[in-house]
Amino acid sequence: MVIKNIAVLFSGSGSNLEAILQKVHNKVFGDTKIVVNLLICNKFDAFGIQRAKKFGLETTIIENSKFSSREEFDAELVKHIESANIDLTVLAGFMRILTPVFCDRIKAINLHPSILPLFKGAHAIDESFASDMQVGGVSVHYVSAELDGGKIIAQETFQREAKSREEWESKIHAIEHELLPNTIIKILTKGDKC
Repeated sequence: MVIKNIAVLFSGSGSNLEAILQKVHNKVFGDTKIVVNLLICNKFDAFGIQRAKKFGLETTIIENSKFSSREEFDAELVKHIESANIDLTVLAGFMRILTPVFCDRIKAINLHPSILPLFKGAHAIDESFASDMQVGGVSVHYVSAELDGGKIIAQETFQREAKSREEWESKIHAIEHELLPNTIIKILTKGDKC
């Protein structure tokens, strides 16, 4: 049995964190057991911290506002991740643009609520909904210093079908809660070295 440790970084409500904890944490896939070994949040009042507690997990709070630069904050993240023997870091609603201080040291994936390379950034759901695109979707990609610009690992789409803005966002979240855990499993059990 091989144990693969993951870190999950989040900033907000933690719905994707909860999906990971339900579908991946302490589960065995073939001869690989995946364990969420580290949780980091940059907001002391994020609801995801409460979700983690339901699974008996404590969250390390590292508030970016207490650092004088992005690089200093990223260095602190790297220190925690490297000391926890992490095989894969997962950004699940972690609302930070990361610098090379992080990206050059840490193998990480990010979840994004659009079909990249379209609609990068924090307003992807609104921008994709307002567009003429007849499909919406979700991407999982490797983290690089370019915002939402790393190599795409997985994508899933859905048809517009006259959805309201609320239905559009709800469909995106439903896909996220399946695609991200499945991608973590695939990477850690198939030996993806990218």
